[in-house]
Amino acid sequence: MFNSIPLLSILALLPLLGSLVLLLVKGQLARLIGLGFAFTTTLLGIVAVVLSRSTGLVEDLNWIRQIGAHYALELDAIGAVLVFLTVILVPVVMIAEWRVGESPTSRWSTRSFFALALALESFALFVFMAGDLLLFYIAFEATLIPMYFLIAGWGGARRGAAAIKFLLYSLAGGLVMLVGVAGLYAVGAQQGQVSFLIQDLASLDLSGNVGRWLFAAFFFAFAVKAPLAGLHTWLPDSAEQARAGASTLLVGILDKIGTFGMIKILLVVFPEASQWATPVILVWAIVSMIYGALMALASKDLLRFVSYTSVSHFGFMVFGIFALTTQSLTGSIFYMLAHGLSTAALFLVVGYLVQRRGSAQVDAFGGAQKTVPVLSGFLLVAGLSTLALPGMASFVGEFLTMAGSWQRYPIHTAVITLGMVLAAVYVLTMYLRTMTGPVTEQVATHVTRDLSLRERAAVVPLIALLLIIGFFPKPVLDVANDMATRVMSAVGVSDPAPQIEEGN
Repeated sequence: MFNSIPLLSILALLPLLGSLVLLLVKGQLARLIGLGFAFTTTLLGIVAVVLSRSTGLVEDLNWIRQIGAHYALELDAIGAVLVFLTVILVPVVMIAEWRVGESPTSRWSTRSFFALALALESFALFVFMAGDLLLFYIAFEATLIPMYFLIAGWGGARRGAAAIKFLLYSLAGGLVMLVGVAGLYAVGAQQGQVSFLIQDLASLDLSGNVGRWLFAAFFFAFAVKAPLAGLHTWLPDSAEQARAGASTLLVGILDKIGTFGMIKILLVVFPEASQWATPVILVWAIVSMIYGALMALASKDLLRFVSYTSVSHFGFMVFGIFALTTQSLTGSIFYMLAHGLSTAALFLVVGYLVQRRGSAQVDAFGGAQKTVPVLSGFLLVAGLSTLALPGMASFVGEFLTMAGSWQRYPIHTAVITLGMVLAAVYVLTMYLRTMTGPVTEQVATHVTRDLSLRERAAVVPLIALLLIIGFFPKPVLDVANDMATRVMSAVGVSDPAPQIEEGN
């Protein structure tokens, strides 16, 4: 029934169509139409994810025949996980930012915010479903345009500078990746494989120095996007200056392109170079995890605090990817979904808190749980998910990643437990400093309005999903494990055999 319907194309183009429609309408109607397109995309995305498990959704048309470029879309396992995350987060952000254009610091209207969010969703869906490297690269770069304006159009006084910094870092990564794309095409042409299809590129012989240099070009772009420590400085500035909804889209969706690319392209297309680079990447990931945790602990700004927690968590994801075991890869893919949901909840609740107080400084709060108990409760739950409390989705991802990486790298794994301990410290310290204790004068004056029904409606689905997936992880684990098994086969690495000590 669905084989004759270009379901993936419709899914990816529908939000872009919604973005264009919003240019023609104004006022309350624009908000309702934007949300309608977002919810329709959510339903269509869920249908596509379900169908992909049984029928396998693939679209492939010759695009630029002369260079072997295809308009190729596919919904594999990791794509399904991130498509699901994308179609969930966009309507949630729209509900949370329903009145974003009414802020005195906003340059543009709510309609513009919704249109940009839908455009970003469309480009991200193309990235997560691209089966052709050239199509992937074009969509990868296209996501920068709406994200730049989402940062620059709404938020703090230095949002313009933060948006420029985001764009410069991202363009630098994209340009380096373009060199890798051109080099990979040249190598393919030399070997008689004139194609940009990722499955064709995976069959190339990329062993040796050429493959390693090309790997480095792609890895640099993905490490900027992920982001790993040293290439991360654009993220805290962007999160501090952007609206909470824009930061949610940035960290929840856009940054996942980095870890997605590491699995979909690096491990599959460059198996030899991936194994060659693993020792350095694992150390870099550990440093990133611990550095992000320490910076989160030291942060005096709540929005920068959330961004640094993500730097730490992305280090953990990258560690799981390059530990190269089925369990660690499964855990890392699962953790991408869990992190997207928990960080979205944390960003939105912190955003509500900052809007009420008029300040993001931790010292500007104290005792807020007495004046806004529901907001305080949501902040606690989002924080507990961030530190991977058992029963929450993040715990499943962390546990599997740790269990899998221990099989091959027990010493490295022991070190990253420090980052997990620090996560509990920085989350609980933040909560104690802002929510508990006597009510300060500033909080008693400004933080008096608890969450509205609309604000609760934005956060409740995220928390519900974190609990549902945390207690019933099997559907997501099955999907993630399928991808992990396929990638391990592509890399040519087997899981370490269990070591059983013989009795005396």
